[in-house]
Amino acid sequence: MNVLVLGSGGREDAICTKLCESKNLDKLYAMPGNGGIGKKASLIPGSVMDKDAVYKACLDHDIQYVVVTPDDPLADGMVDFLSQRGIKAFGPDRKAARIESSKAFAKELMRKYSIPTAGYAVFSDYEKALEYVLSHGFPTVIKADGLALGKGVTIAQSPAEAKKALKDAMLTHRFGHAGETVVIEEFLSGPEISVLAFTDGRTIRPMVSSMDHKRAYDNDEGPNTGGMGTIAPNPYYDEKTAKECMEKIFIPTIRAMEKEGSPFKGCLYFGLMKTEEGVKVIEYNSRFGDPETQVVIPLLSSDLLEIMMATTDCKLNEVDIKWKEKASCAITITSSGYPGEYEKGKKITIAPDFNATLFIAGAKEEDGVLYTTGGRVLNVVSTAVTLKEAVQDAYRNAGKVQFEKSFYRHDIGKRALEALNG
Repeated sequence: MNVLVLGSGGREDAICTKLCESKNLDKLYAMPGNGGIGKKASLIPGSVMDKDAVYKACLDHDIQYVVVTPDDPLADGMVDFLSQRGIKAFGPDRKAARIESSKAFAKELMRKYSIPTAGYAVFSDYEKALEYVLSHGFPTVIKADGLALGKGVTIAQSPAEAKKALKDAMLTHRFGHAGETVVIEEFLSGPEISVLAFTDGRTIRPMVSSMDHKRAYDNDEGPNTGGMGTIAPNPYYDEKTAKECMEKIFIPTIRAMEKEGSPFKGCLYFGLMKTEEGVKVIEYNSRFGDPETQVVIPLLSSDLLEIMMATTDCKLNEVDIKWKEKASCAITITSSGYPGEYEKGKKITIAPDFNATLFIAGAKEEDGVLYTTGGRVLNVVSTAVTLKEAVQDAYRNAGKVQFEKSFYRHDIGKRALEALNG
């Protein structure tokens, strides 16, 4: 089978790496890919949003299966478009992808079906939103309703911060149409847990849990980013918590989507918080998380393509999914200034004794040399028997990757290790 992966980040590099191990794969393609993906797949120029270009690529290269990983093409109906033309694809259709593309839809779904989440209110009027937020305590959470590249969330600690966040989203349109409506939530506290899950709309199979690090700087300071690093498994996700999540969140979410006429097929991401009142949903994503995928997928023992095809064909209950009894750590190396302004085109050098896994997120290859093209540039990933070993090895190898004005956090996994030693 010839397979096309849509996307160009570290998540897609990790997925392509695992797909290459499949006995069902004949040839792998990626659109547009990057400097790392190009070593595993044949790259096809084009935009992940260009439906006609994707369809033409499928015809030109005899591609039978498309893996749609980014949020934008899912929300725009790429899976629907391909399915209507007889090409199978991994990922939810447009209606199901609303669980991420509209935070208001997701919150209303949870309220309707009693899925635990933070209290909230939805506004499309700036003055009313400001009046509401000023009448409630701080901190408070302000979210752009639509897709904002993981940067549309502000934890406002004061009236001034809340006013700025609302102004950025609703008046100056920092996130485009995504911020025309905002969701204002109560602030929850507790350890965060990320769980990706395969689901075919009826069966759900959670993957290994993980812990993301969203803030730009050490000690969880600075602005929110798309993710500065991850570890797996998450020590806060014990057997009792997993059972609670399955009974109160995972299965109810799948059933709710089915009842709403939007059965979800693909990878559903659960962003969770373990509060004193129990586990609550912070957010849903309609696809593999980034950089969670980079630590979870390396722990998968089973055939990823087989699982994906079973998900598409509603046969997930027939597949045995196995995981390695190991731990994993990913360090995201960024361009200095990310998630704000940053420079591109910096030459990347990797020491000869580098011995971890390197997933390329934002870099291109020219004449055998890598150059930076994005804010999140590289993921250095190590897998080991223990989390402590995985973290140590990841940092040891992160120091062997150099480019001008590079930056990474130095405390990825710290909270998880403290919890294990607790």
